[in-house]
Amino acid sequence: MRGEKGFALVLTLVVTALMVAVAAELVHQVYVDTSLSRGFRDGQQASLLAESGIEGGTKLLQTFLENKTYSSLSDQWAKPFRLDDETGSIEITTEDENGKINLNGLIQQNEEFEPFTLEALKRLGRRLQVPDDVWGALADWLDPNELPRSGGAEAPYYKTLKPPYTPRNGALKTVAELSLVRGFTPEIVALLRPFVTIYAEQPGTLLSRVNINTAPKEVLTALDDRIDDRMAERILEERRLRPFQSVGELSRVDAQLVNLLAARAVTIGGVYRITSVARVKETARTVEAVVLLSGGKRLSWQEY
Repeated sequence: MRGEKGFALVLTLVVTALMVAVAAELVHQVYVDTSLSRGFRDGQQASLLAESGIEGGTKLLQTFLENKTYSSLSDQWAKPFRLDDETGSIEITTEDENGKINLNGLIQQNEEFEPFTLEALKRLGRRLQVPDDVWGALADWLDPNELPRSGGAEAPYYKTLKPPYTPRNGALKTVAELSLVRGFTPEIVALLRPFVTIYAEQPGTLLSRVNINTAPKEVLTALDDRIDDRMAERILEERRLRPFQSVGELSRVDAQLVNLLAARAVTIGGVYRITSVARVKETARTVEAVVLLSGGKRLSWQEY
């Protein structure tokens, strides 16, 4: 009898221990499921906030630049904008894509180099210690033919790689795509990224003009051999004091600049990159969109 009671006690303790373990596991699972549910909910809210930031940023940009003939880094649109409420926070930054050199403008419709863009990219490359021959490889990536240029590469080269792939033979879709082109190492792409774009001032056109009110010194000195660091600094200082409202106002710096850049410069950008970062509790979402100033059409959209 005593043995049976002892066995029953042991059995009870074992069952109790198992129940405690199961209960603990259930509590843990409920906690995990609840956390995941909250994380999912917070992520959804953050995504919606980030998307609304793009919408708001586009409207603000259009409002600030409505009926203006110039856009500059001293404008309100160029300053980060932050909004906090009980839901979370949004930070919006806007960048003029036309303050950069358009990579897709390297090739003309006849598949020949576009002289101005080629020379501008070479000057920029030399400043950044990028070899000249990479531009031949980029031209081959952009053009539809299979004839390699000096320093270039066409499909036969790319098929020898592991894994092999086919060149686009068309316009770049992103700046990051450069890393697929022969000679463009990750280091070179990182050096170029702040100064190049894939967007023309007016999408659908080959002519690429640079906004002299937003271009950094590295881009300004790439526009012509006669624009050295000293002259570029004068342009930066002059536009800081008073943005250029027309290309003709470059005469405030040097009269020769007007003729040098008349066909290749503008004072207002047509394409802008808007980045919206939203935070809800511990969750963050970023949406990056490239939009046309005129009409607000989206040229690209990325969320991460």
